[in-house]
Amino acid sequence: MRILDEYILSRFLFNFFSSFVILMFIFIFQTIWLFIDDFAGKGLDLVIIGKFFFYMMPNLTEKVLPLTVLLSSILTFGTFAENYEFAAMKASGISLQRSMLSLIVFMVILGGVTFYFANSVIPASEQKIYNMRRNIAKVKPAVAIAEGVFSDFEGADMNIKVEKKFGENDRFLENVIIHNKTKTNVNNTVIKARTGELKSSEQSDILQLVLKDGHYYEDVVKKKSDEKRKYPFAKAKFETYIMNIDLSEFNNVDLEEDVNTTTDKMKNVSRLIKDIDSLEENNLRIVRSFSKSISNRIGAFVPLQPLDTNLHKSRIKSVKDTLAVSKTEEISETVNDSIAQYAGNIVDLFESWQKVQLINTAKNNASNILTAVKAKKKELQKRYEIYNRHILSLHKKYALALSCIILFFVGAPLGAIIRKGGIGLPMVIAIMLFLVYYFIGVFADNYAKKNEIHPILGAWLSTMIMLPLSIWLTKRATADKGLMNFASVLDRIKDFFKKRTSKPTTS
Repeated sequence: MRILDEYILSRFLFNFFSSFVILMFIFIFQTIWLFIDDFAGKGLDLVIIGKFFFYMMPNLTEKVLPLTVLLSSILTFGTFAENYEFAAMKASGISLQRSMLSLIVFMVILGGVTFYFANSVIPASEQKIYNMRRNIAKVKPAVAIAEGVFSDFEGADMNIKVEKKFGENDRFLENVIIHNKTKTNVNNTVIKARTGELKSSEQSDILQLVLKDGHYYEDVVKKKSDEKRKYPFAKAKFETYIMNIDLSEFNNVDLEEDVNTTTDKMKNVSRLIKDIDSLEENNLRIVRSFSKSISNRIGAFVPLQPLDTNLHKSRIKSVKDTLAVSKTEEISETVNDSIAQYAGNIVDLFESWQKVQLINTAKNNASNILTAVKAKKKELQKRYEIYNRHILSLHKKYALALSCIILFFVGAPLGAIIRKGGIGLPMVIAIMLFLVYYFIGVFADNYAKKNEIHPILGAWLSTMIMLPLSIWLTKRATADKGLMNFASVLDRIKDFFKKRTSKPTTS
């Protein structure tokens, strides 16, 4: 039995490592096409580019490893079934579960290694990738400018937004908006231009930004408030405006400089658990504080004072003495009717011109509160998205380790059922199953980030869907049944319709 276990394990390991190398090679080439624009025309040497893709490999392992387990298990057990090696094992009294024992032990060890990899190696590689991409963007100024959003121009104390970049090295710009910053990091100058062009030379540390057909706005700083109201800003129109930007900092870029910036993907389990508790506490504190502020502004939920019955009786007695009415019940009914009337429509207590002021004030207050609620809603949505991302990253580390074990129990019995080895049919089936697994995970992640489903469900959904499939396939492979018996399904459908069409006999 030990020889059989070693034989099965060696065949599986050969398929596993060969599939891993091939798939990693394919995914690296896909990554090259994704990041080709970040490297082209920047004068980067091959060592820097090689380091970048080396740092990308751990991140790609999240996609490559589950597919490798699925494909290698289908290839191994499909080859055994195709060559009637399983039939020989069963004739010798060796069941499918017994033949899988050594591989099950290996998959448990692989799951533990995968968890360590996801907890330690992948966060470190994400940190390296983030810093390297940030530093590479400084090598060419045009790369630091993104289309459609405001981008920080490193070393120039300015934000720039362009609608479109085109031409050689993206030197030509359309619909340019620039915000110049002061020493206190305040945007006091706005420049808008229809077109722009970036001009530079290798011998100079000065970049020329030539803007054409635009306007220049600048806040005028005045000591007196009266003068500021008269001349709040300066405005000018220009046909050509040239800005000189010092690029000395761009030419001294350390591409491997580390910056202490952390996201959810750059944290291990202990750090994620700690930050999740902190984020949850901060979010609840902000919600409570904002709710209390809104309640105070609108005067809602103010506790009412209990009715003083003695004071009520004294008022009735006072009215009785004043009107000289003998029946206290009539006085009480009159006072209660007056109170009910005023309580039902408080506005009637005021004059007509006061009613208009009261309604306008209430309308403005309600509008201001609604605006504040909408603004706070966007802030809270962003905060809870960050909170959900941390929960997702935490549980995906566990889900990745367990998915390798579950996908093995999907691929191994599936290979024994289809009884086909080689790269053809097993590769197609493995890719189809992996695409189902992968896209379910992607959709679940997106829904979880937007708080449409719970983040824990989003992290585990694709793995939990594969769990019943693995159990069903293992049972069918153990019972030596096919993937699906279409004849029995058709017979059941026919029997169902026969029972529906048959009429009961009457005695």
